[in-house]
Amino acid sequence: MREPAAGGPGRPARREGIPLGRIAGVPIILAYSWFIIAAFTVIVYGPVLHRNNPALGTSAYIVAFAYAVLLLISVLVHELAHALTAKIYGWPTQKIVLNLWGGHTQFESFTASPGRSVLVALAGPAANFILAAGAWLVLNSVPMGSVAEILTNIFMWANFLIGVFNVLPGLPLDGGRLVESAVWKATGSQAKGTVAAGWAGRIIVIALVAWFILRPLLLGSDPDFTLVMITVLVCGFLWMGASASIQQGTLRARLPLVSAAALSTPAIGVPATATVLDILHHPRPGNAAVVVCGQDGRPQGVVDGAAMAAVPGAAAGTTPVTAVSFALAPGAYVPEWSKGQELIQFLAQLEGKHYAVVDHNGRVTGLLSQDAVLAAITGRNR
Repeated sequence: MREPAAGGPGRPARREGIPLGRIAGVPIILAYSWFIIAAFTVIVYGPVLHRNNPALGTSAYIVAFAYAVLLLISVLVHELAHALTAKIYGWPTQKIVLNLWGGHTQFESFTASPGRSVLVALAGPAANFILAAGAWLVLNSVPMGSVAEILTNIFMWANFLIGVFNVLPGLPLDGGRLVESAVWKATGSQAKGTVAAGWAGRIIVIALVAWFILRPLLLGSDPDFTLVMITVLVCGFLWMGASASIQQGTLRARLPLVSAAALSTPAIGVPATATVLDILHHPRPGNAAVVVCGQDGRPQGVVDGAAMAAVPGAAAGTTPVTAVSFALAPGAYVPEWSKGQELIQFLAQLEGKHYAVVDHNGRVTGLLSQDAVLAAITGRNR
């Protein structure tokens, strides 16, 4: 699976696992959560291997751990296929993380198209099918010992099932990109495609639960406990991923509404050397906000209306505007033409909850609040 990068490129990376180095320039990270699935594999499949192959003895648990490692390698090849195919189109890969749920390839910002998105997505399952075919050829052409044959057989089926599972047509699975791209191509909206693929993912979850849990119960048999646990865990993960895709698509559809000019309230700029009396005599429309600018003309603060109103009339001419204002975060000003994803990514790198809006000449024209941006993105008034 693959997902966009979170946060700004200049932010420090949160340590999420063990760095394994780089392949083709892509950092590979083994998340600590992988050891959970490795332990689960040993606990669940160790006894099965021991029962089916008594000659293995306690080494059956070592073989089970080797199975977990082979799964890890299969997932790594899957994710590398995503990353290397994306590299053809110039999509920068931030990292590959191998974790409890398999893994994901995290990309930096890039411009996609329906066709390229499908090719990058399906490269992962295609790699697994190739590995499965290679293992099948080895099984049928090379004589092996019992342990080697067991592991090769496991490797073949693991890759085949990973490939089949990932082409199911619903996000967060790779096959969901087929649904997303089809709707995207038909409507011209990637956001609508993402929402549709997210709902398709939810339908897949319902179908899996119905097949592996409800069907045995309706037939009067008890479902296998291990299979139920795996189904619940996998379906829980898929449901969360599908829901996140629906939310992401919904938010993306609202991006055109996020505009610095449209969401800001009117404001004027005054020099930091001004006094409260200067502001009172300064012509400004309605209740326009007052932004304090430094000697270089850059916004550095916002006048607090309540604090200014509390200044006695006799002291208005000697009270500096900086005494009745609160500071803006460094660089907290945006061009009035900024909008959409560009504006959101920029604001994500700034501190504070207020941002001055400036025109092409650097003149203050408005004041933008974080709450206004969040309300436009989510559709909820804060």
